Amino acid sequence: MLSRVAERVYWQARYLERAENTARMLNVFSTLLLDLPPRTKLGWHSLVEITGTYQAFDAKYKQASERNVMRFLLVDNNGHSVLDMLAQTRENARTTREIMPTEAFEQINNLYYFAKENAASGVARGPRHELLEEIISSCQQISGLMAGTMSRGEAYCFIRLGRSLERADMTTRIVDVGSGNLLPALGRADSNEDAAADVHEPYASTLWMNILRSLSAYQMYRQHVKHRVNAVDVVAYLLQDEEFPRATTHALITLTHVLKKLPNNTKVAKQVDKTLRFVQKGRVDLLLDNGLLKYIDDLQMEIASIHQKIADTWFLPNK
Repeated sequence: MLSRVAERVYWQARYLERAENTARMLNVFSTLLLDLPPRTKLGWHSLVEITGTYQAFDAKYKQASERNVMRFLLVDNNGHSVLDMLAQTRENARTTREIMPTEAFEQINNLYYFAKENAASGVARGPRHELLEEIISSCQQISGLMAGTMSRGEAYCFIRLGRSLERADMTTRIVDVGSGNLLPALGRADSNEDAAADVHEPYASTLWMNILRSLSAYQMYRQHVKHRVNAVDVVAYLLQDEEFPRATTHALITLTHVLKKLPNNTKVAKQVDKTLRFVQKGRVDLLLDNGLLKYIDDLQMEIASIHQKIADTWFLPNK
């Protein structure tokens, strides 16, 4: 397989997964408004921080209002919106049509044009849920179609590499934000720390439940974790569970399996093993008290290193 083809297949999978994850996140945290007190203000800027695009957002918008954030992450021509990610998915799929099922490209093409015609309506709260649900469902159909119809050769390996690495990255980003940034108003009602904690506590479970839902993890979490939804168990589950597909550990384990089928995989495999050990050794109960943000930042750098090793090995062979 040519390196340029492998790279485009890899990025097609990453952009499709990123579009789905972003749509799910926007959908979940829009419905979060219904579960909170009427005067509570969500920290909408946190959604931009999750995607790592806050610098581009701050350069364009003066206020991180719901409307501005939704416009930026749904329809703006900025390289980061759901619409732009679907455009990138379509372009990468178009240039590699000979190695992927025709039906998959047709669905990608249809999804892009659907989003192009309707994404602007999602800026308003009314039609947003239906729009995002359609995008999420279509992304899942495309992934399922490729999983069910593609031979398990090199092309599908690069699709799995892109999808799994994107999942690992997005999960760490969502965990990184945490409940404090999402609800800046809670916990400030009183200068006394104990009183502030009392104000925050009734909504902590709601916040962590929605963090789980943003990764479609709530039902599986409830089946495997018998305790009440809480920060320690949620973070541990999303980072360290080996069975849930969107957990960081599961995504990294998937990478180790895929890499065995690709040539010249030594450098990438070593980096994946290093990152996997880093995740598994994390003491979430201790990190939540002090050091979780630094731990997540280091983990995201490890995941970025995996991507760089993939690029150096298969996409930039002359460097």
